[in-house]
Amino acid sequence: MAQKVHVKITINGKPYEADIEPRLLLVHFIREIAGLTGTHIGCDTTNCGACTIILTGKAAKSCTIFAVQANGKEVLTIEGLAKDGKLHPIQEGFWVKHGLQCGYCTPGMIMAAYQLLKRNPNPTEEEIRWGISGNLCRCTGYQNIVEAIKYAAEKMREVG
Repeated sequence: MAQKVHVKITINGKPYEADIEPRLLLVHFIREIAGLTGTHIGCDTTNCGACTIILTGKAAKSCTIFAVQANGKEVLTIEGLAKDGKLHPIQEGFWVKHGLQCGYCTPGMIMAAYQLLKRNPNPTEEEIRWGISGNLCRCTGYQNIVEAIKYAAEKMREVG
């Protein structure tokens, strides 16, 4: 049995500490130790992007990052976007523009869109498609996802 390592990871502003095996993936820490199941496990190879989170301000696929690599760092998950019972504009966009479809890829898509809109608040459709290109939708309905991100970009620009 591997020696355990003590880690402290702040997720959505709340600190979580645990003694873990060094091989524990960040996605499993988020789901099993923090109990936040919005981050999905899709492929375990970074191909699908269902596990996308924001790690120290940048989108990352948590299925290929060891939890020990996130020790002392901040993670934002889909659960951390809504504030005071109000959906984040990206979440609202997915709702209004029917970008949800089956919903399995949605948390990863939203987190990838969050990173995109932080970097570029006024993306073109091509830039949106490029920005989410690391995330797969098995329903193959990217058009409504793109429309949802356009909607969110406009809402976020209005708020400032």
